[in-house]
Amino acid sequence: RLFNNAGMIAICTLISPSHKSRELARSIIGQTDFIEIYVSTPLEECEKRDVKKLYKRARAGDIEHFTGISSTYEAPQSPDLKLLTADVSIEECTRKILELVAPRIWPK
Repeated sequence: RLFNNAGMIAICTLISPSHKSRELARSIIGQTDFIEIYVSTPLEECEKRDVKKLYKRARAGDIEHFTGISSTYEAPQSPDLKLLTADVSIEECTRKILELVAPRIWPK
């Protein structure tokens, strides 16, 4: 909200596992400035991409309250954009984000 109030754009990547946490963020930022992008990746794909082996450690019980393993994740019901990263390239995801965000930054 501080960045928005200063006229800046802030893009934050967060693991927000509950509807409640996302609604809190929306209320802090404000309905008109908040854009929710759901980066949807199957758990199996997350584990394949996990270079730090955090999922393996969580499955072994070494990490408690790990989203998707020992803690639940509530998928967004109506995000502004949903990216299916197992099926779409990084470049395509980037293009879709820019198409959504650019008109708010650079209105015609």
